[in-house]
Amino acid sequence: MDVLSLISTKGGAGKTTVAANLGGVLADSGLRVLLLDMDSQPTLSSYYALGKTRDAGSYELIAQRLTASELVISTTVIQRLDLIVSNDRAGHISTLLLHAADGRLRLRNLLPAFEDHYDMMIIDTQGARSVVVEMVILASACALCPVPPEMLAARELRRGTLGLFEELEPYRYLGVDLPSVKLLLNQVNPNRRDTRLIMQSLQASFQEDPHVSVCSTVIPDRVAYPNAASLGLPVHRVEPVPAPGSRSLCAAEVMRRLAIELFPQWAKQIGALAARAPRIPTAAAHQLLRRV
Repeated sequence: MDVLSLISTKGGAGKTTVAANLGGVLADSGLRVLLLDMDSQPTLSSYYALGKTRDAGSYELIAQRLTASELVISTTVIQRLDLIVSNDRAGHISTLLLHAADGRLRLRNLLPAFEDHYDMMIIDTQGARSVVVEMVILASACALCPVPPEMLAARELRRGTLGLFEELEPYRYLGVDLPSVKLLLNQVNPNRRDTRLIMQSLQASFQEDPHVSVCSTVIPDRVAYPNAASLGLPVHRVEPVPAPGSRSLCAAEVMRRLAIELFPQWAKQIGALAARAPRIPTAAAHQLLRRV
């Protein structure tokens, strides 16, 4: 089971949107996906409508080590896309982890319970430094860090997010490998000069870093993404093809490219999604978007 986490110590970077849409495109590609919402503000938990709803969620998973699917895993209306909801609004998990013997390794130790049931787990986290975020990092194979194309966001990336990874380096001496870090430029307007400069600066800064790389795929600043969230649908279903006269990639192609870049071992399944008929016909999609 591949484990991908969405990490950023800066709020508003777009972690939840990326997590939800990656989960949707992977599930529609035929893969079994489990979303885990570890954000105390549970936006991911409400992105998709739920089929079977469980009373237990992230608190019971971490605090009680509850992994039984019939108790802790809710199903979404998207086939093959399941969810462990966030239900720790008061932040009790952080206090528990600070005093637990296994602390930051708790989630890592629980993952084997899900390996036979899912191809991948995608974890959403809060936009702040916390012991919960540290726990998620140590459980992940890859950490995806959305970065808005703003100079302040780029500076915060080094000081906050990447600084957090550096503080976890001692865990390597315990045999715990830290995840590779991939930076994802999000909400990009390619026509702005400062955006292009920030993109070039990030790529140059990490060119020689063996642990940090910049994704070649970028997420554009498009209304399709908030509209898809309003509809409770993955964006590849809402914008399956480019708008008439548009020269830019449609949202479906962007998400497929990102998914293949992150999970090249599943490239065949993800690429096959492009050959299938859109789940929402283009005309119907435009009608839905006009209502939002």
